[in-house]
Amino acid sequence: MAEITKSQLSGLTEPIWRIRLRLLRRSFIENWRLFREYPIGMIGLGIIAVFGLMAVAHPILMEYVWEPRVYDPVIGYDISILAHPSQPSSTHILGTDPLGRDVLSQLLYGTRFGFSLGISAALVSVIVSTSIGALSAYYGGIVDVFFMRLADVVIMLPFIAILIVLSALIEFNGLSLALVYGILVGFGGQTIVIKSQALSIKVKPYIEAARAAGGSDGHIIFTHLIPNLMPLSFLYMMFTVTGAVFAEAALSFFGLLNIRMSWGIMINTAQAAGYLLAGPEYLHLMLPAGLAITMLCSSFYMVGRALDEVVNPRLRQR
Repeated sequence: MAEITKSQLSGLTEPIWRIRLRLLRRSFIENWRLFREYPIGMIGLGIIAVFGLMAVAHPILMEYVWEPRVYDPVIGYDISILAHPSQPSSTHILGTDPLGRDVLSQLLYGTRFGFSLGISAALVSVIVSTSIGALSAYYGGIVDVFFMRLADVVIMLPFIAILIVLSALIEFNGLSLALVYGILVGFGGQTIVIKSQALSIKVKPYIEAARAAGGSDGHIIFTHLIPNLMPLSFLYMMFTVTGAVFAEAALSFFGLLNIRMSWGIMINTAQAAGYLLAGPEYLHLMLPAGLAITMLCSSFYMVGRALDEVVNPRLRQR
């Protein structure tokens, strides 16, 4: 009997972080099981994994396999080829562009940049939308009215056009573009959706219990409200990555980003040299970048659709 009592006491005195970690692990296993039931999500995840390998491969190839003066995505040049752009070959799998640079090297470098930009913008949007949505739902009143009217204004704005206008005032690089795009998305429709979910959580019994126990507003918001909003926030994070990658490609194509190389710059280089509609023999100048933009955006969208089925039980197809 004494041993049972000690075991029970040990369970009662288990650190709260360990309990939360166990519950988080259990929730992850269950959600992963549900996610695997949707082929579209697994396909999207597989495509994202391929792009992840591409992003990791470039610095390794530049360090151990490729000669930098030939395969550098910006200043590389192959003097052994007389005329550029050149067709795909054994030394240049995707050929070279009009400036003599290896197209495959540019594609892999652009993958790393697109990945980091998309994820950074999505994280910013999650922080902004979750914080604003939680505050609006919890406090209501003038706070709610202010942020919801601001969200209505942001929703009406065409993001690409706004970014083009802002590029005349700000010298965009990868970090600043991710920050601005993430803030725009975070203050827009995403905030309204998060706030609606927060309102349903606000009336849960454990919120009332925390308030009755003397919990401060900050404690309730950051301990009970925001953690329960994170699944929905990360769902919309997938869609934000898609928009950020497309926005980067558009601004790069117009020459409005101060970056070394990206998929948009690859298409811009081909267009500026007159090869955009020059014929099928020059498709290798634009097709890899165009397909990369399409596939990466589609993969995050597919993962987002599958996550939507997991997060929203009403959409699950039994």
